[in-house]
Amino acid sequence: MKKILLLLGMFLSFSVNAQSPAALGKQKFFKGLYEDFLKYGTVYATGDISNSVEAQYPTYILRTNDNGSIYSIPTVEDATDVFPFDYTYNIGIRKLARFDYERKPKNFYDGNESQLVYSAPTSAIQGLEYQLHFERERWNGRNFNNHRVFFKHTGKYHIVKAETREVGKINLNYKSAETRARLPIGKKFSFSAGAIVRGHDRAYGYNPFEIWVNEETTDEFGNTYPTNQWYGLGREYGYSDHFTETITEGDTTQDWVWRNEDGNQVASSDLDFRERIMPGLINRYNTGIWDALDPFVEIAPIIGFDFYHYEGKFWLHAFGNWILPYHKYIAGSEEFSYLNRNNWVAGGLKPDSQPEQWNDFSSGVSFGWKVGRNIGIFAEGEYMKMWDSRLFQTTFGINYTFK
Repeated sequence: MKKILLLLGMFLSFSVNAQSPAALGKQKFFKGLYEDFLKYGTVYATGDISNSVEAQYPTYILRTNDNGSIYSIPTVEDATDVFPFDYTYNIGIRKLARFDYERKPKNFYDGNESQLVYSAPTSAIQGLEYQLHFERERWNGRNFNNHRVFFKHTGKYHIVKAETREVGKINLNYKSAETRARLPIGKKFSFSAGAIVRGHDRAYGYNPFEIWVNEETTDEFGNTYPTNQWYGLGREYGYSDHFTETITEGDTTQDWVWRNEDGNQVASSDLDFRERIMPGLINRYNTGIWDALDPFVEIAPIIGFDFYHYEGKFWLHAFGNWILPYHKYIAGSEEFSYLNRNNWVAGGLKPDSQPEQWNDFSSGVSFGWKVGRNIGIFAEGEYMKMWDSRLFQTTFGINYTFK
């Protein structure tokens, strides 16, 4: 029995030693993966349900009575918009450090927390931070797919960051990646410089319908006239105009009524059609052309600073980023890019127009001061300019605590 136990012990010892190099390599890999990627991270899955918006007063419309004419007693119909309940559900994983003055807003994470790690150049810790957030939302009867994928690695002498974010109900679709060299100056201040790559879908300043409706043709006699009449757009989308003549007390009124593809009248005159139906057709026409353009991607130099001071009763965190006016497009047609946002006129791109560079920037500050035992003063704010968008948010106030 002793020999059997001794042989078994020797076999187990040999087995462990024989696979120890590979086993140790795997253990080291998974340990490093856990400590770098998963340790202190949080996996979450959340949802919420709430009432949708309700009209303050109902809306009523008139319908012609089935047994009468337009001048008979009509049917009154409730046409108030009623939306199903709003909801949001999401799933994600996050590992984002908080600065000393930031507090966990709730007992649980839902992925929508606002933190300065997204916009400040540096972070509260050195190392990897990230968030992978995927969300489905219904708002006012419309469905949206939202997401935020964020990675950031902060070292003593470098910053690397990449982000893609989509918020459907505000039409936000943003992508960026940047790398910077970082220069710490003391323990509180740092300066950084590098390059940032960003993408946008919108062709700023380009109005396809305005160009189309202002096209002109010159005949052989030198006469100039519009190539496209505004009402021609209605015909392109299946509407038809029909001449009508009305005689009232001896006066004759001539106009055109408009019908849709089903033959139903949608406008009683050209003016009625232009004021009520044409806006939707213009948006439809423009959207079709805008969507056919390739997405834009541009690269530019970026510099930034970060100042952070924290004590128990006083803190100040200020930061800024400046994307310099040396933008170079690496994807998308430069003709329709932001460089030509001010070069489009009614007839198209201005002859001999020159691309126009621009400045983008973001800045923020968080300030807090506990004055004595009872009074606290605080102020927070962020401001960002990206292309034609300007986003800002501020919070400030004073607290008094009874002791």
